Amino acid sequence: MAASVLRERHGATLVIRLNKPEARNAFDLEMRQDIAEAVFEARDNPDIRAVVITGSGKAFCAGGDLKALSAEKRPVFKDRDRIRRLHVWFRELTNLEKPVIAAVHGPAFGAGFILALACDFVLAAPSARFCAVFTRMGLVPDLGAFYLLPRVVGLMRAKELVFSAREVDVEEAQSLGIVYDVVAEESLLDEALAMAARFHTASTQAIGISKNILNRSFNLDQDTLAELEAAAQAMVMKTDYHHDAVSRFINKQPLAFQWPAKRGPGSGK
Repeated sequence: MAASVLRERHGATLVIRLNKPEARNAFDLEMRQDIAEAVFEARDNPDIRAVVITGSGKAFCAGGDLKALSAEKRPVFKDRDRIRRLHVWFRELTNLEKPVIAAVHGPAFGAGFILALACDFVLAAPSARFCAVFTRMGLVPDLGAFYLLPRVVGLMRAKELVFSAREVDVEEAQSLGIVYDVVAEESLLDEALAMAARFHTASTQAIGISKNILNRSFNLDQDTLAELEAAAQAMVMKTDYHHDAVSRFINKQPLAFQWPAKRGPGSGK
Protein backbone atom coordinates (compact mmCIF):
# COMPACT_ATOMS: atom_id res chain seq x y z
CA MET A 1 0.00 0.00 0.00
CA ALA A 2 1.41 3.38 -1.02
CA ALA A 3 2.31 5.88 1.67
CA SER A 4 -0.23 8.65 2.17
CA VAL A 5 2.54 11.26 2.11
CA LEU A 6 5.72 11.00 0.06
CA ARG A 7 8.93 12.78 0.99
CA GLU A 8 11.32 13.51 -1.85
CA ARG A 9 14.65 15.32 -1.66
CA HIS A 10 15.73 17.63 -4.45
CA GLY A 11 19.06 18.91 -3.24
CA ALA A 12 18.35 21.07 -0.19
CA THR A 13 14.59 21.12 -0.91
CA LEU A 14 12.18 18.67 0.70
CA VAL A 15 9.06 17.95 -1.37
CA ILE A 16 6.07 16.86 0.73
CA ARG A 17 3.60 15.19 -1.62
CA LEU A 18 0.09 14.31 -0.46
CA ASN A 19 -0.44 10.90 -2.00
CA LYS A 20 -4.03 9.70 -1.91
CA PRO A 21 -5.12 10.64 -5.44
CA GLU A 22 -8.09 8.27 -5.35
CA ALA A 23 -9.51 10.41 -2.50
CA ARG A 24 -8.27 13.70 -3.97
CA ASN A 25 -5.68 13.74 -1.18
CA ALA A 26 -8.31 14.25 1.52
CA PHE A 27 -6.96 14.22 5.07
CA ASP A 28 -7.48 11.10 7.11
CA LEU A 29 -5.74 10.08 10.32
CA GLU A 30 -2.87 8.37 8.50
CA MET A 31 -2.18 11.39 6.29
CA ARG A 32 -2.25 13.75 9.26
CA GLN A 33 0.36 11.68 11.05
CA ASP A 34 2.52 11.41 7.93
CA ILE A 35 2.36 15.16 7.28
CA ALA A 36 3.35 15.79 10.90
CA GLU A 37 6.43 13.58 10.50
CA ALA A 38 7.39 15.35 7.27
CA VAL A 39 7.04 18.77 8.90
CA PHE A 40 9.19 17.74 11.85
CA GLU A 41 11.83 16.39 9.45
CA ALA A 42 11.88 19.72 7.63
CA ARG A 43 12.20 21.56 10.94
CA ASP A 44 14.94 19.40 12.43
CA ASN A 45 17.19 18.66 9.42
CA PRO A 46 19.65 21.54 8.86
CA ASP A 47 20.41 20.25 5.36
CA ILE A 48 16.83 21.10 4.30
CA ARG A 49 16.71 24.77 3.33
CA ALA A 50 13.32 24.97 1.61
CA VAL A 51 10.08 22.97 1.38
CA VAL A 52 7.58 22.39 -1.44
CA ILE A 53 4.11 20.97 -0.71
CA THR A 54 2.04 19.49 -3.53
CA GLY A 55 -0.48 16.75 -4.25
CA SER A 56 -0.57 13.62 -6.42
CA GLY A 57 -3.22 13.14 -9.08
CA LYS A 58 -5.71 15.82 -10.06
CA ALA A 59 -6.06 17.66 -6.76
CA PHE A 60 -3.92 19.46 -4.23
CA CYS A 61 -6.14 18.49 -1.29
CA ALA A 62 -9.93 18.15 -1.07
CA GLY A 63 -10.00 18.80 2.69
CA GLY A 64 -10.98 16.42 5.47
CA ASP A 65 -11.94 12.84 4.72
CA LEU A 66 -15.61 13.01 5.74
CA LYS A 67 -16.16 9.31 5.12
CA ALA A 68 -13.43 8.40 7.58
CA LEU A 69 -14.70 10.92 10.13
CA SER A 70 -18.33 9.85 9.87
CA ALA A 71 -17.45 6.18 10.23
CA GLU A 72 -16.10 6.74 13.73
CA LYS A 73 -18.38 7.66 16.61
CA ARG A 74 -16.59 9.94 19.04
CA PRO A 75 -17.52 11.92 22.14
CA VAL A 76 -17.35 15.69 21.77
CA PHE A 77 -14.12 16.08 23.70
CA LYS A 78 -12.37 13.52 21.52
CA ASP A 79 -13.22 15.69 18.51
CA ARG A 80 -11.83 18.69 20.36
CA ASP A 81 -8.61 16.82 21.11
CA ARG A 82 -8.35 15.68 17.49
CA ILE A 83 -8.43 19.28 16.25
CA ARG A 84 -6.02 20.44 18.94
CA ARG A 85 -3.53 17.73 17.92
CA LEU A 86 -3.67 19.02 14.35
CA HIS A 87 -2.44 22.38 15.56
CA VAL A 88 0.73 20.88 17.03
CA TRP A 89 2.23 20.17 13.62
CA PHE A 90 0.32 22.91 11.81
CA ARG A 91 1.84 25.62 13.99
CA GLU A 92 5.24 24.12 13.28
CA LEU A 93 4.51 24.32 9.55
CA THR A 94 3.16 27.88 9.66
CA ASN A 95 6.19 29.08 11.62
CA LEU A 96 8.80 26.83 10.01
CA GLU A 97 11.92 28.99 9.80
CA LYS A 98 12.52 27.97 6.19
CA PRO A 99 10.73 29.05 2.99
CA VAL A 100 7.68 26.90 2.19
CA ILE A 101 6.09 26.88 -1.27
CA ALA A 102 2.74 25.32 -2.19
CA ALA A 103 2.37 23.98 -5.74
CA VAL A 104 -1.41 23.86 -6.16
CA HIS A 105 -3.39 22.28 -8.96
CA GLY A 106 -7.06 21.34 -8.94
CA PRO A 107 -9.12 21.67 -5.75
CA ALA A 108 -7.64 23.11 -2.57
CA PHE A 109 -10.76 22.85 -0.43
CA GLY A 110 -11.35 23.08 3.29
CA ALA A 111 -8.24 22.05 5.17
CA GLY A 112 -6.44 21.86 1.82
CA PHE A 113 -7.12 25.56 1.29
CA ILE A 114 -5.75 26.37 4.72
CA LEU A 115 -2.71 24.14 4.14
CA ALA A 116 -1.88 26.27 1.10
CA LEU A 117 -2.34 29.47 3.12
CA ALA A 118 0.18 28.19 5.68
CA CYS A 119 2.87 28.30 3.00
CA ASP A 120 4.92 31.40 2.33
CA PHE A 121 4.21 31.36 -1.40
CA VAL A 122 1.48 29.69 -3.46
CA LEU A 123 2.24 28.82 -7.07
CA ALA A 124 -0.95 27.71 -8.80
CA ALA A 125 -1.86 26.08 -12.09
CA PRO A 126 -4.86 27.44 -14.04
CA SER A 127 -6.87 24.45 -12.76
CA ALA A 128 -6.45 25.50 -9.10
CA ARG A 129 -9.62 26.27 -7.14
CA PHE A 130 -9.83 27.40 -3.53
CA CYS A 131 -12.80 27.03 -1.20
CA ALA A 132 -13.47 27.45 2.52
CA VAL A 133 -16.06 24.71 2.12
CA PHE A 134 -16.71 24.12 5.84
CA THR A 135 -20.03 25.97 6.05
CA ARG A 136 -21.59 23.74 3.39
CA MET A 137 -21.23 20.88 5.85
CA GLY A 138 -22.42 22.85 8.86
CA LEU A 139 -18.89 23.17 10.21
CA VAL A 140 -16.67 26.06 11.19
CA PRO A 141 -13.25 26.52 9.56
CA ASP A 142 -10.40 24.62 11.18
CA LEU A 143 -6.67 23.88 10.78
CA GLY A 144 -5.81 27.47 11.68
CA ALA A 145 -8.21 29.13 9.21
CA PHE A 146 -9.38 31.75 11.72
CA TYR A 147 -5.79 32.90 12.10
CA LEU A 148 -4.55 32.69 8.51
CA LEU A 149 -7.42 33.64 6.23
CA PRO A 150 -8.10 37.19 7.57
CA ARG A 151 -4.38 37.91 7.51
CA VAL A 152 -4.13 37.00 3.85
CA VAL A 153 -7.33 38.48 2.41
CA GLY A 154 -8.58 40.90 5.11
CA LEU A 155 -11.39 40.48 7.62
CA MET A 156 -14.38 41.39 5.45
CA ARG A 157 -13.30 39.19 2.53
CA ALA A 158 -12.51 36.33 4.93
CA LYS A 159 -16.05 36.54 6.30
CA GLU A 160 -17.47 36.48 2.77
CA LEU A 161 -15.41 33.43 1.77
CA VAL A 162 -16.33 31.56 4.96
CA PHE A 163 -20.03 32.49 5.02
CA SER A 164 -20.59 31.79 1.31
CA ALA A 165 -18.32 28.73 1.05
CA ARG A 166 -17.96 29.59 -2.63
CA GLU A 167 -15.15 28.52 -4.95
CA VAL A 168 -12.45 30.98 -5.93
CA ASP A 169 -10.72 30.47 -9.27
CA VAL A 170 -7.04 31.07 -9.77
CA GLU A 171 -7.39 34.58 -11.21
CA GLU A 172 -9.45 35.82 -8.26
CA ALA A 173 -7.18 34.01 -5.84
CA GLN A 174 -4.23 35.91 -7.23
CA SER A 175 -6.09 39.22 -6.97
CA LEU A 176 -6.90 38.44 -3.31
CA GLY A 177 -3.27 37.72 -2.47
CA ILE A 178 -3.81 33.97 -1.99
CA VAL A 179 -1.74 33.06 -5.06
CA TYR A 180 1.73 34.46 -5.66
CA ASP A 181 1.98 33.41 -9.31
CA VAL A 182 0.08 31.38 -11.90
CA VAL A 183 2.16 28.92 -13.90
CA ALA A 184 1.43 26.30 -16.52
CA GLU A 185 0.15 22.97 -15.21
CA GLU A 186 2.89 20.95 -16.85
CA SER A 187 5.66 23.05 -15.30
CA LEU A 188 4.09 23.68 -11.88
CA LEU A 189 6.37 21.46 -9.80
CA ASP A 190 9.46 22.47 -11.77
CA GLU A 191 8.68 26.15 -11.14
CA ALA A 192 8.14 25.48 -7.44
CA LEU A 193 11.43 23.57 -7.21
CA ALA A 194 13.25 26.34 -9.08
CA MET A 195 11.87 28.92 -6.70
CA ALA A 196 12.83 26.80 -3.69
CA ALA A 197 16.34 26.28 -5.06
CA ARG A 198 16.95 30.03 -5.10
CA PHE A 199 16.77 29.96 -1.30
CA HIS A 200 19.54 27.34 -1.11
CA THR A 201 22.12 30.15 -1.29
CA ALA A 202 20.26 32.46 1.10
CA SER A 203 20.80 32.85 4.83
CA THR A 204 18.40 30.38 6.41
CA GLN A 205 18.90 32.15 9.74
CA ALA A 206 17.99 35.60 8.39
CA ILE A 207 14.97 34.35 6.45
CA GLY A 208 13.82 32.15 9.31
CA ILE A 209 13.97 34.89 11.94
CA SER A 210 12.35 37.38 9.55
CA LYS A 211 9.51 34.93 8.95
CA ASN A 212 9.11 34.33 12.67
CA ILE A 213 8.70 38.05 13.37
CA LEU A 214 6.55 38.78 10.31
CA ASN A 215 4.13 36.03 11.35
CA ARG A 216 3.63 37.86 14.64
CA SER A 217 3.53 41.39 13.25
CA PHE A 218 -0.28 41.67 13.34
CA ASN A 219 -0.37 40.70 17.01
CA LEU A 220 2.33 42.95 18.46
CA ASP A 221 2.73 46.67 19.04
CA GLN A 222 5.47 48.78 17.47
CA ASP A 223 7.69 48.80 20.56
CA THR A 224 7.63 45.02 20.89
CA LEU A 225 8.41 44.57 17.20
CA ALA A 226 11.28 47.03 17.54
CA GLU A 227 12.75 44.97 20.38
CA LEU A 228 12.41 41.76 18.35
CA GLU A 229 14.05 43.52 15.41
CA ALA A 230 17.00 44.64 17.51
CA ALA A 231 17.55 41.19 19.02
CA ALA A 232 17.23 39.46 15.65
CA GLN A 233 19.67 41.82 13.94
CA ALA A 234 22.21 41.37 16.72
CA MET A 235 22.03 37.59 16.23
CA VAL A 236 22.30 37.43 12.45
CA MET A 237 25.15 39.97 12.39
CA LYS A 238 27.24 37.33 14.15
CA THR A 239 26.61 34.60 11.54
CA ASP A 240 29.25 33.32 9.15
CA TYR A 241 26.83 34.07 6.31
CA HIS A 242 26.75 37.78 7.14
CA HIS A 243 30.53 37.97 7.52
CA ASP A 244 31.00 36.31 4.14
CA ALA A 245 28.48 38.66 2.50
CA VAL A 246 30.28 41.72 3.90
CA SER A 247 33.60 40.37 2.64
CA ARG A 248 32.15 39.78 -0.82
CA PHE A 249 30.67 43.27 -0.89
CA ILE A 250 33.91 44.98 0.18
CA ASN A 251 35.92 42.99 -2.36
CA LYS A 252 33.38 43.71 -5.13
CA GLN A 253 32.51 40.03 -5.53
CA PRO A 254 29.00 38.76 -6.39
CA LEU A 255 26.85 38.07 -3.37
CA ALA A 256 25.90 34.42 -2.82
CA PHE A 257 22.16 35.15 -2.84
CA GLN A 258 20.66 36.91 -5.86
CA TRP A 259 16.94 37.01 -6.71
CA PRO A 260 16.16 37.21 -10.45
CA ALA A 261 13.95 40.00 -11.74
CA LYS A 262 10.30 39.02 -12.12
CA ARG A 263 9.30 39.03 -15.77
CA GLY A 264 5.54 39.02 -15.39
CA PRO A 265 2.73 36.65 -14.39
CA GLY A 266 3.27 33.01 -15.25
CA SER A 267 7.00 33.43 -15.74
CA GLY A 268 7.89 31.76 -12.44
CA LYS A 269 10.65 34.35 -12.19
